[in-house]
Amino acid sequence: MLSGVRVLDLSRVLAGPLTTMLLGDLGADVIKVERPGTGDETRGWGPPFDSRGESAYYLSVNRNKVSLAAELSLEQDRALVESLALEADVVVDNFRPGALARLGLDPARLMATRPSLIWCTITGFGSKSERPGYDFVVQAEGGWMAITGEPEGRPMKVGVALADVLAGKDAAIATLAALVSRSRTGIGRRIAISLADSTVAALVNVAQNALVTGAEPARWGNAHPNLVPYQLFDASDRPIVVAVGSDAQWVACTRVLGLNALAGDPELATNTGRLAHRERVVGAIAQTLRTQPAAHWLGALERAGVPAGVVKGVLEALQGTRASALTGVAPSIPGQVRLPPPRLDENGAMIREHGWKVFAHLEPGGPGAANA
Repeated sequence: MLSGVRVLDLSRVLAGPLTTMLLGDLGADVIKVERPGTGDETRGWGPPFDSRGESAYYLSVNRNKVSLAAELSLEQDRALVESLALEADVVVDNFRPGALARLGLDPARLMATRPSLIWCTITGFGSKSERPGYDFVVQAEGGWMAITGEPEGRPMKVGVALADVLAGKDAAIATLAALVSRSRTGIGRRIAISLADSTVAALVNVAQNALVTGAEPARWGNAHPNLVPYQLFDASDRPIVVAVGSDAQWVACTRVLGLNALAGDPELATNTGRLAHRERVVGAIAQTLRTQPAAHWLGALERAGVPAGVVKGVLEALQGTRASALTGVAPSIPGQVRLPPPRLDENGAMIREHGWKVFAHLEPGGPGAANA
């Protein structure tokens, strides 16, 4: 869908590289510019490393790109990167505010030279803050840790760097919108995305609960503040989650579990009533689910239309997917894996010789394309 769109990736670590990988998955040509010698910091974020010495972290967000090592403090390299930017459709960076301008690559100047250019900058805490944007810090300050973890436990971060992931996806969405706008007007856009903004926006219904009540949300562990039953239980062999989202599902759930006393109780007929009697409802369900293995309950609940699932490990969750140790988890959007993550400066000589035409010299459907 983005075939022919040129994306210059001046970002590193996670949020920015995820943005450009998503655009690459959709067909864009992406040149990743890295510092000579070390490259993207995540190249060293291991173990684990693959057989070529590339870190799993780096591999996870850098497919469908080519790599150019360039030292922006050197005039020749800076001129090369500037020429690539002026022929690009999109530039993505996550430098601290003012850093690129001090290096001689002022986004405002380049956009004035090429008015159709779209420039997306991702920061930790906004364009006026010098604070580095680390996911863990943003999760702490964005309200996530206060609502994650067991009710009586310590605040807990999410197991994935989700603030980075959401900011990366927000940046990709905003970039796609800017491309649509440019197709109508011919004018590019300056886009600013911050991890802090993406994190707070992701509070969605939890934030609305706080705004409506004026009360600080609590930690609920594996339960839900607004729905009962909607939490983790133990079957006889492994954990299982049951997620009742409607009164009709509640009736179906009680029938499957044989909880006739609960089914006939008018106080529990609505979610409001079940919230008021949370301990009674949860206790009865927990006692019943322990009597049979998870597979037994999943089959019965599925046939009754009640949402439920087992707690899977990561490798178990990846079974049956188009995941690759080289190119990562297959695109969740309608995209394609065309190129494996590049080695540092793997394509540098060709880019210096051919510029954006480097993509015409690459073999179509190279390594990793089989996982598309």
